[in-house]
Amino acid sequence: MKKCVEKVLQYVQKPARYVGGELNSVVKDPNKVDLRYALCFPDLYEIGMSHLGMKILYSLVNEREDAWCERVFAPDFDMEEQMRKNDIPLFALESGDYIKDFDMIGFSLMYELAYTNVLNLLDLAHLEVKAKDRTDLTPIVVCGGPCVCNPEPIVDFVDLVLLGDGEENTVEVLDLLKECKKNGSTKQEFLLKAKDIKGVYVPSLYEDSYNEDGTLKELKPLYGAPAKVKKSVVSDLDKCFYPKEFVVPFISIVHDRAVEEIFRGCIRGCRFCQAGFTYRPIREKTVETINEQAKALIKSTGYDELSLCSLSTSDHSCVNEMLSSLIDWTVKDKINLSLPSLRVDNFSDELVDKLNKVRKSGLTFAPEAGTQRLRDVINKNVTEDEVLRTCTKAFDNGWTSVKLYFMMGLPTETIEDIEGIANLGMEVVHAFYKNPNRQKGTGVQVSISCASFIPKPFTPFQWEPEDSMESLQYKQEHLLKSIPSKKIKVSYHVTTTSLLEGVLARGDRRLNNVIYDAWKSGCKFDSWDDKFDFDAWMNAFEKNGIDPHFYTKRRRPFDELLPWDHIDYGVSRKFLENENKKAHENKTTPHCRIKCAGCGANMLNGGNCDARS
Repeated sequence: MKKCVEKVLQYVQKPARYVGGELNSVVKDPNKVDLRYALCFPDLYEIGMSHLGMKILYSLVNEREDAWCERVFAPDFDMEEQMRKNDIPLFALESGDYIKDFDMIGFSLMYELAYTNVLNLLDLAHLEVKAKDRTDLTPIVVCGGPCVCNPEPIVDFVDLVLLGDGEENTVEVLDLLKECKKNGSTKQEFLLKAKDIKGVYVPSLYEDSYNEDGTLKELKPLYGAPAKVKKSVVSDLDKCFYPKEFVVPFISIVHDRAVEEIFRGCIRGCRFCQAGFTYRPIREKTVETINEQAKALIKSTGYDELSLCSLSTSDHSCVNEMLSSLIDWTVKDKINLSLPSLRVDNFSDELVDKLNKVRKSGLTFAPEAGTQRLRDVINKNVTEDEVLRTCTKAFDNGWTSVKLYFMMGLPTETIEDIEGIANLGMEVVHAFYKNPNRQKGTGVQVSISCASFIPKPFTPFQWEPEDSMESLQYKQEHLLKSIPSKKIKVSYHVTTTSLLEGVLARGDRRLNNVIYDAWKSGCKFDSWDDKFDFDAWMNAFEKNGIDPHFYTKRRRPFDELLPWDHIDYGVSRKFLENENKKAHENKTTPHCRIKCAGCGANMLNGGNCDARS
């Protein structure tokens, strides 16, 4: 650690965020590596250290003898104040070196409201914020993560966008950068070669133009750049790299446990869920691989909790065999096994029996909508009877708290659908007290969490208008009035941040200037309610002559060119159109293991898809 950093730590609330030196952190001799990679998470340490993708890439790059990957997180306001006051550039945790001198800087974009933090971190690093003003070969600034399925609002600030599974394209980009450094290539020569790597999008090689009505007319590829950029896909998760150890933080983080990814993709096809489509095709790890990797993580970290990571844990095709084998050793070793992402329609007696052997915590299920009609619209394929039967089964086995996730502002939603959320919550309460096997003398707690629906790219709802702030606020108030019992607690999202998230999710390149001006006016940590400055954002839109509602209020016709149409995540546009039409007819589509719906994602994996029957 540099002395200038050490001196200012006494003035910040949580100095452990900035010191490095944690168990399993990787330190190398900078003179013995060819490439230095700063892996940045544009939010606080406690959040970034909980992100599995960052853990994977950190270990993957550090497996190379020729590269050293270090971690960087957004400093909190108190630390940023000290850094700017004392002219301390942004530094990496492992070495304390300034990241402006690194070869590559990578940002994990998990949510749109982190975009201003990306600009702020580049500025803190003493680097030019806009890519066109960084003319040297290094550092190359890249971004990846869920948000880059539509990177257009932030492309002015990055050199490369990594689409899909980072284990594949990160390695190839580093190889190319090493070669270009050795050969003395220019940045433009590097970018022209990078465009040929699968899963790599080079924004500066495309030119945008617009129609008179403000819609996108063309995103024209230049210099031989591909008209469609395909995402990178790991074919076999059993053979894919996975860390044997995680960095263990000095302070508590959001998800402070060992995490084992059990599969990627989802069989379900919920029409609102971006991850359910963009992570296709489905690829599972075997039970043997899951156990081997989980044991290694517990041994190397000392954690006493193991969480299984996927979009729907109980949809693993060997879920009961997997849980039996995991429970055999986790119970013996006093390791708590956490099973998030359970579904009510496959909460079997056998699964309950497995869960009874691990420490009880609150169960979480996601009906998503309050009425069967709306659940059919979103293709949830879950009935109220299944929700109540599952909750009753849980109450039979000693659970006394249930959390139910819903969405508000879904396409075709009515006020009756909002009332249905309250009614379903009350039915769960009744199910507890009607149950003769419930624990005597205990009460039930039903928590209802309501997220505001944001239409996202690469979903059947990507053409839908977003519900207005006024409508969402009315629905939130109506829901609270409809709750008949104190045994039901309700939480919901702030609607002003939902508007901005909706704009950035489906925006085009014209938003780059809006983001820049918002950041210049002080916007950062926009996902934090107490830090979000709605007026500053609205002023930035006004300064650039852009109406934010252009991106949220209107229904987009199927023949409109969308800002992300040049990016190929495998799911065909025609499939998404058909799913949108079925939604407006209240028709459902069976999940992948019942019948293949022909989404097209299997072709990204050589024609293979584990979900196919």
